[in-house]
Amino acid sequence: MKMYVGPLLKRIEGPENEQPYIKLGIFKIRLPFIHYEWEWPEAISALIMMATCLGAAPVLEETLGCSFEVAVTMVIINGFLYMLHAHLGDPVVPGWVTPAIPLVVAYLSQYPMGPARTQALVALNLSFGLLLLILGITGLAKKFADMIPVSVKAGVIFGAGIAAFNSIYAKGGRFDKAPISVTVGVVVALITLFAIWYRRRSEKIPLLKTIRNLGMVPAIIFALIVGPLVGELKVPEIIWSITPLKIKELFSLYSPFSIGFPSLQVIINTLPLTLAVYIIAFGDFVFAQTVIGEADKARGDEKIEFNVNRSNVISGIRNVALGLFAPYTQNAGPLWAAMTVAVAERYKEGKDAMYSIWGGVGTFRVMTFLGLFIYPIVCIMRPALTIAYSVTLLVQAFACSYIAMEEVMGKRNSIAVAVLTGAMIALRGAAWGLLTGILLYLLVERNGKAKAGNK
Repeated sequence: MKMYVGPLLKRIEGPENEQPYIKLGIFKIRLPFIHYEWEWPEAISALIMMATCLGAAPVLEETLGCSFEVAVTMVIINGFLYMLHAHLGDPVVPGWVTPAIPLVVAYLSQYPMGPARTQALVALNLSFGLLLLILGITGLAKKFADMIPVSVKAGVIFGAGIAAFNSIYAKGGRFDKAPISVTVGVVVALITLFAIWYRRRSEKIPLLKTIRNLGMVPAIIFALIVGPLVGELKVPEIIWSITPLKIKELFSLYSPFSIGFPSLQVIINTLPLTLAVYIIAFGDFVFAQTVIGEADKARGDEKIEFNVNRSNVISGIRNVALGLFAPYTQNAGPLWAAMTVAVAERYKEGKDAMYSIWGGVGTFRVMTFLGLFIYPIVCIMRPALTIAYSVTLLVQAFACSYIAMEEVMGKRNSIAVAVLTGAMIALRGAAWGLLTGILLYLLVERNGKAKAGNK
């Protein structure tokens, strides 16, 4: 059954042919209904999964001291910037540099609440954004990615998975706040997205296949139902209106054009964290390259190009824009791993399931942005923001684990390097983890392609 609408411009099918686009320098512009189709499963999924996007609101409230309405306004601005990726030629569902959030919050706590803390966040957003732009424009991003050994790349991905898992199940973490709701959401997500027995049965039962095509939506719905029943979530208070925007308040209290730009000393203080965030984000670029590469191999009717330099540039634009107009604790990263995996897995099912990867990623981000204006949905989702955030982190952890191991499968030394690199990232941070991975590679892998130790 066809589940998409459009597009106006049909592609010439074949492994070397891309979906039509308008070329603009490094960018490949694609517009909904013209260059890519509207995918209803992703549209429905977006209305539910925008709860994860809204998960930034409580962090912004707590860290910057802003109201929920101002925080939601920031989320909407970020939601608009999300759309740049699919529409400028980046075949992913973009997201945050999620594992870096605890580092960012801890760093900002050194500054007093108010303009000083906001300026520190502005410094981070701008410095991180400029670093991404420089690496992308000069082409150094791709060269940097190509220089990293496969085992170290796998270790970075594996470390991101461990960090995501730890943020849910560590003592005092999200699991302890709503153990039943988180468990229900996680179990449903793992079954519908990854369980072999469920996949086999869904091929025979249309209803089960439809549920699988909805990505993580079933998991969030189950958690929303169970949460209030067990007393872990409040029953939402619904307000029927369009989401109110607090642009004036946001600009006057949080934009550097009003409160002043950070001093040179604040910018210098931020640079070590900027480098750490990029090292973590580097894992997302590697992960995106791997996931999209697998999707490209799975289908012979369409060529999918993931350009690391272009992804760096688009992510850089987003961070700079946020730093200037809506300082964001969740730095703009190239990938929402869980949703990119969900879209890619449905894409692999064939043309009847998803006509083009661009329809999946484009529809999802357009609908996420539009859905944020539907205030009743925002009200319904508000009590469940922590649950949605936890589920998406666990799916990311699961996907990171199997993708990392597939990269080094059958190579004994490479597996060891990847596992120890990932463990060091989780225990001591990204900088130590990357250093450990490179040293281990030089010690036990370099020039050892055919040696017995790495069979």
